[in-house]
Amino acid sequence: IALKPLIDEFVVSIRCYSNAILQTRQRSRRETTHMIKRLVALAMTAAIAVGIVLSGQSTSASAEPFKLNGDPKIAWIYFSEVNDGGWTQAIDEARQRMESDLGLEITWVEKIPEVASQVTNAADRLIRRGHNIIIGGAFGHSDAFKTLSEKYPDIAFLNPAGTTNGDNLNGFYGRTYESQYLCGIAAGGLTKSNKIGFVAANPFGLVNWTVNAYLLGARQVNPDVTLHVVYTGSWNDPIKERAAAQALVEQGIDVIGQHVDTPTPQVVAQENGIFGTGHHRDMREFAATATQCSSIWVWDRYLTPVVKSIIAGTWDPSTRPYGDFVHIKSGGTDIVCCGDMVPADVAAKIQSERQALIDGKHVFAGPIKDQAGAIRVKAGETPGDGDLWGMDYLVEGVVGQLN
Repeated sequence: IALKPLIDEFVVSIRCYSNAILQTRQRSRRETTHMIKRLVALAMTAAIAVGIVLSGQSTSASAEPFKLNGDPKIAWIYFSEVNDGGWTQAIDEARQRMESDLGLEITWVEKIPEVASQVTNAADRLIRRGHNIIIGGAFGHSDAFKTLSEKYPDIAFLNPAGTTNGDNLNGFYGRTYESQYLCGIAAGGLTKSNKIGFVAANPFGLVNWTVNAYLLGARQVNPDVTLHVVYTGSWNDPIKERAAAQALVEQGIDVIGQHVDTPTPQVVAQENGIFGTGHHRDMREFAATATQCSSIWVWDRYLTPVVKSIIAGTWDPSTRPYGDFVHIKSGGTDIVCCGDMVPADVAAKIQSERQALIDGKHVFAGPIKDQAGAIRVKAGETPGDGDLWGMDYLVEGVVGQLN
C-alpha cells in the first residue's frame, strides 16, 4: 500500500479544516461545531489508518515477552455507564464471561470519559490498589494509555478501539464489516420492497465499511436490493437516531440496520411493523419482534486467551506494534441470528457465509465499484487493512451520501 498519498490526503484535509475553524468570527456556532467534529473524525481516521497500513512492516521487538509481577489482578475502565445498552454494556458482558473463564474477579469502573487526565487518575488509583492488568474502554483512552504504559512498564495495558501500542500495551479492534455483512444477508432475505435502510454514526472508515458490507451481504441473496443510509454525526444520540430511522421508513424501506450505540433504530422498526438488525449487542432485548439479527461484540473470545498469555509470560505485544485487527474467527465480533422471520434458506446461507469468513473469505473481494461506478477494488484483489480504515466511499447500490 502506498503510505505517502494516504498521509498527504489526510494532512491537506486537516489543514483546510483547521484554517476554517480559526476563522470563526463570521461563522455560526453550528458551523464551527460541525467543522470541529469533522476535523476530529479526520484525525481519528488518520491515526488508525496510518498505524494499520504499517502493520505488515518490520520493526524491532523487545528481547523477551512481557513478564507480569505477582499474581494477576485485572481492572477495566469504562468510558460510559455500564448499562448503556450498547458498546460499554457489551464490554461488561464480556467481562462477566471472562471472570467465569479465568476464575478471576475483574474490577471495573464506569463513566471515565475520553479525557486523558481522568483516565490517568482512574488508572493510577487502580494500580495503587494492586491491579497489574488494566483494560481500557474507548478510542479516546489511547493517548492516556500510552503515557501510562511508559510510566508503569511492569503493568499490562489493553484497549479496545485503541490506536497506541508498546512493549506492555496492546490496542485492538474487531472487523465489524464481517458481522454486518452477515446481518445484511438477513436483511436481503427479509425485504419485500427491495429497499433496506441503515442508520450510521460518523462517516469514516470503520462505519463506512459496515454500511458497504451490509449491502454486499444483502445482495448475496437479493441482487436487486438497494440500501438507503442516513448518517447522524454522533455515536450516541437517540433523538437523531429516531429521526433518521423514521425518515428511512417514510422512504419505503422495510428493514433497518444500524451502526450507532443505542437500540433506537430497532425500536422504530418495531413501532412501524418492519424488521431490523442490531449492533453492539443482541437488540431483541429492546425490539423482540423486529430484530432478526444482531452484530455483537464478543471481546472475551479474544481477551481470555490474551490474558492467559500475560499470566503465562508469553505475551509480547512488541511483535504486533500496531495492535490487533481481529477477525470473526478469533473473537471481536460475531452475530446473534436468526429470528423466526428469516427464511430457512437465508439462515442457512448466513451460516455458510460465516464459516467462509472463518476460513478466510474477504467481504470486499473485487470487483467493488463505488456509487459513481468507479472501480475501488479490482477483480481478483482485496483491500489492505489501510484501505479499509481509510474507506471514504459508499459502494454501488447505496443511496445516500457521506456528510
